[in-house]
Amino acid sequence: MGKRFSNDSVEVRQSRAAVMAPEPIPDDMDISTTRVKKTASERAQIFNAMQKNDFLSRLDEEQISMMVELLTSLDRCPGDDIIKEGTEGDSMYIVAAGELQVTQAGRNLRTLTSGDVFGELAILYNCKRTASVKAVTAVKLWCIERQIHRSIMAIKSKKKREQLMGFLKTARTFKSLSDEQLSCIIDSMEEVCAARCHFPHEAPHLHYTSSLNLKGLSGIEYAHVPVSGVKFQDNEVIVREGAEGDTFYIILKGEVEVTKKVNGQQKIIRKLEQGDHFGELALMREILRTATCIALGSVTCFAIDKDSVSSLQLKDLIPVLYQEGRYQGSPVTLGVGGFGRVELVTTLHHGKYFALKKISKKLIIQKRQEEHVLFEKRLMLDIECDFIVRLHGTFKDSRYIYMVMDFCSGGEIWTKLKEVRHFEENITVFVAACVVEAYAYLHKKDIMYRDLKPENLMLDSRGYVKLVDFGFAKKLRRGQKTYSFCGTPEYMAPEIIQNHGHDFTADFWSLGVLIYELMAGSPPFSSSEPQNIYAKILDGVIKYPPHMGEAARSLISKLCRPRPGQRLGNTKNGIKDIRNHRWFNSMNWHKLRMKQVNAPTVKLIRKGPCYINFDRFPFDKSLAEEDFSGWDREF
Repeated sequence: MGKRFSNDSVEVRQSRAAVMAPEPIPDDMDISTTRVKKTASERAQIFNAMQKNDFLSRLDEEQISMMVELLTSLDRCPGDDIIKEGTEGDSMYIVAAGELQVTQAGRNLRTLTSGDVFGELAILYNCKRTASVKAVTAVKLWCIERQIHRSIMAIKSKKKREQLMGFLKTARTFKSLSDEQLSCIIDSMEEVCAARCHFPHEAPHLHYTSSLNLKGLSGIEYAHVPVSGVKFQDNEVIVREGAEGDTFYIILKGEVEVTKKVNGQQKIIRKLEQGDHFGELALMREILRTATCIALGSVTCFAIDKDSVSSLQLKDLIPVLYQEGRYQGSPVTLGVGGFGRVELVTTLHHGKYFALKKISKKLIIQKRQEEHVLFEKRLMLDIECDFIVRLHGTFKDSRYIYMVMDFCSGGEIWTKLKEVRHFEENITVFVAACVVEAYAYLHKKDIMYRDLKPENLMLDSRGYVKLVDFGFAKKLRRGQKTYSFCGTPEYMAPEIIQNHGHDFTADFWSLGVLIYELMAGSPPFSSSEPQNIYAKILDGVIKYPPHMGEAARSLISKLCRPRPGQRLGNTKNGIKDIRNHRWFNSMNWHKLRMKQVNAPTVKLIRKGPCYINFDRFPFDKSLAEEDFSGWDREF
């Protein structure tokens, strides 16, 4: 691990949260009378406008479709006021044609034209307009009132709830449950889907996960069972015969083909449709799948997972031992850092592997890192992203705190880089793309990462890259700066070194450094002396190796611009400008987020014992000092 420094403190909210008063939805509102016929081009224009809007693009397909149907047409003349600053708003507008001017306190803010959306907060709650909007030319607008929009959502929710209740009642596992108990399951399902709308690209198959306590229902002992909404593409395998089963599916939309291997051939057993379910035995006992289930066209399911971790105890974790070599019989150590070690463990009942991070409590106090460790725990428990390692739970004893995390069996990018000296360009593109997706998720949650380097990138079994180690992450509001000196020297942005204050753009600088190191084998600014590294970073001169292509050089130079305001990623379209750079032309970002890209990193992963892709470390029999100060009450 590189030398790292930090002197941050965790910020807390100083003021009370704003209160929104509830507003009743009329029971007798007839929304069918507001339907307006629209041409195909008008529908396309409305749909495109909604997709470009941060809030509206998070709505699901049915909600968007119903809104498109119910938008009404509104014509206004030049000089007409559409919205007046300070008045209460109850409608959202989409510009179909014409030009409007937005002003605030008499100042011109911007011009609205065809395809622009305004006033969308008014369909959520009764709010005062913060700006005025006036027609400059004759305009045509599409409009929807808050009560109509809220009625749409209520009708859709009631319909889906009735539908799900019917589905659950047909499942043998749930037949003995009361409507109240079934309602608990549905509550969890709907809560989950709503929560994840804010981050639509984080997980495979748009996989939404939450936790539901079903213990004791109908005499079945359920742990905390995550309930999920999952989408599958045409011909995608949902369940594979012979694989371990831990998920029960209910088909919400689409068809699923069930096949079974008979005399070496796959034979079609039956087709499942909306309302059918499969895999329920997985909730009750360890069982291998007895058939293969494949999506026929687009399929949406609700899934209930048996969570093997939420009920996990520290005593359940068993060290994995080296099976051969000079450390044979000793516990497997995956990594060693300044604060502790990461060990490979498994569980007696479930047979899954986890990485157990074990950190000395006394050392944390000596380095004054208590707040950072507590923040890291809170942060990681809130993160659910395919490109970030998942924290499953935490424990403590008198000497250590423990963090149970995903085991990424492919090993560290750092180890792979040492083995091959430098990566081929297509591998570097894939690794960098995974980091971009992790950054997009974190930055959307106002989290800076601040410790990017090959040592903190892990490969899962499929070769996908996951970010690990959030010891230097920090929450920061947009427009704010932080002044701490932290990071790994070779990867520090100049504004950190100069103490000018830094923000999310420091992460983009480190991405440029990472791309360079992966392709060249060493960072662009390196020396055995940190002060020389800092001097080179401030000079900003990058010497590229002859084999590095023009597109890679262009991206690195734009990410490593000395002025943060000119850095790619901090430009007009944000992180989209990084995705759209020509160096990433071969990357299908949607397929990457859906984990449908064949990872070129797979060829770097060796086959053998589960720990074969990791450096080997001798077992440390020494014990850390005990600590009873109580700073770790949260663990």
